[in-house]
Amino acid sequence: MRKIHVIGIGAGDPDQLTLQAVKALRSTDVFFILDKGESKSDLVQLRRDILDAHVPEGAYRLVGARDPERDRSAGGAAYSPAVGDWRSARAGIYERLIVEELGEDETGAFLVWGDPALYDSTLGILEEILDRGGVTFSYDVVPGISSVSALVARHRTGLNRVGRPVQITTGRRLAEGFPDGVDDVVVMLDAHQTFRQYADQDIDIYWGAYIGTPDEILVSGPLAETTQHIERLRAQARERKGWIMDTYLLRRRPRG
Repeated sequence: MRKIHVIGIGAGDPDQLTLQAVKALRSTDVFFILDKGESKSDLVQLRRDILDAHVPEGAYRLVGARDPERDRSAGGAAYSPAVGDWRSARAGIYERLIVEELGEDETGAFLVWGDPALYDSTLGILEEILDRGGVTFSYDVVPGISSVSALVARHRTGLNRVGRPVQITTGRRLAEGFPDGVDDVVVMLDAHQTFRQYADQDIDIYWGAYIGTPDEILVSGPLAETTQHIERLRAQARERKGWIMDTYLLRRRPRG
């Protein structure tokens, strides 16, 4: 039976791979990589750099395909259906690659940024493929260092404070309001810099972009004092690279 590894490869630094991840890389015959276009070609190169660092040359094959476009204009009630359509389109591509490029006795792998369990679609897509019944395979999951873990490590802080919860959410959810009963909030997938809504509150921010890569940018401090600085850095970086991936922790200061 075909076998698939879903390998968490960290936030971009080849040194962030675990020994378990390296072992999985070295047992893989075929790596499947989706190309997101010219503007994000360095994401493909980062994966190649990871393979060059950890796997002997000539020990594997790379198979690529173009990532389907997602309707990013869909909002409100249309958001979830748009994401569902995109995931199904991806499932069709993954299924074709597995059927056409992976032999019955071979092992394939998908290299997932950060950790496969945190805001990633690969596991759900593989289950959708299996439910379709067109191809059978087994798969395992290798956890990775998420951008959340890398962010707080680079800022030399923790995710939560003693006896207090921490919540991980999206920019879309944060726009609806600061979570009740939580003073430490990690925000991912925020294309609209939603932290600006809270610049008048007593909150510190720990922000990072391209974490774990040579382009890494870090800013921390009171939100009221850093908001405009982060906006400028983010705009400059996006203009320079054509894309940006950032994550941040908002930390409300103790009252009184």
